Amino acid sequence: MHFKQRTVAKSIKCSGTGIHSGKKVNLTIKPAPINHGIKFKRIDLLDSPSISAHFNMIVDTSLATVIGYDGFIVSTIEHLMATFVGLSIDNALVEIDSYEMPIMDGSAEVFTTSIMAAGIKEQEAQRCFFVVKKPIELKENGKFVGIYPESSFKITCDIDYDHPLVKKQSYTIELSDNVFEREICRARTFGFLHEYENLKRFGLARGCSLDNVVVIDEKNILNKDGLRYKNEFVRHKLLDCMGDFALLGMPVLGHIKVSKSGHFFNQAFLKKFFAQKKSWETSIIHKTPAS
Repeated sequence: MHFKQRTVAKSIKCSGTGIHSGKKVNLTIKPAPINHGIKFKRIDLLDSPSISAHFNMIVDTSLATVIGYDGFIVSTIEHLMATFVGLSIDNALVEIDSYEMPIMDGSAEVFTTSIMAAGIKEQEAQRCFFVVKKPIELKENGKFVGIYPESSFKITCDIDYDHPLVKKQSYTIELSDNVFEREICRARTFGFLHEYENLKRFGLARGCSLDNVVVIDEKNILNKDGLRYKNEFVRHKLLDCMGDFALLGMPVLGHIKVSKSGHFFNQAFLKKFFAQKKSWETSIIHKTPAS
């Protein structure tokens, strides 16, 4: 666990395609000062407006996590936000020349390896944590998100699909840079062929291909190289959850448990989290507290 704030050591550039827009997107991740947080800057727009990556900026969760402010949006931010959490990056400026983040290969691997190659800089300021004191839970229609007191940051994710290749899967991590790089960042977005066909009818998924999505039909995985992990599906759902909970705006000491959730339900939980202020406190941590 890291107790001082961190940023990227130098600027990182990458390019890709928006999974829904199909548009080419150029992205630059820049170092940022202490207490800057994560901000996105739309350099394709007049005056290059910027927006903080925070839950109260969420404007849509129907297909991805979308933040917006004053008439502009930045869409599909969850994979990069998960990377920032996974590598304990507190401060960064993300410049983008379109409204949608590039999907890359459908995972967070490119972002992760690019940041690690550029280096991570420790800054001369302590990190402030959300320290969970009492459980907070949200249940509805079989979906569940809860957070519980813990001396580190853990996530447990459960999924259950009525499909022979997915079925029930569960995965738990205690977060560290190495764990994120080794176990989570390479897990790709997945979807079912009939869903893809429906999205196409509505002019969506224009950038979707077997190069950036694991596609499943009634019985088979259509990607010729198959899965990267036997349980890649639940690992990717855990990745998405990390990206959504990153919008708390600060690191967490707590154990998040998620079952059958998605972007919309995760956002609903973030609202409940901030409403239950007696269940947590903010604190500067100098060392890992005893369990």
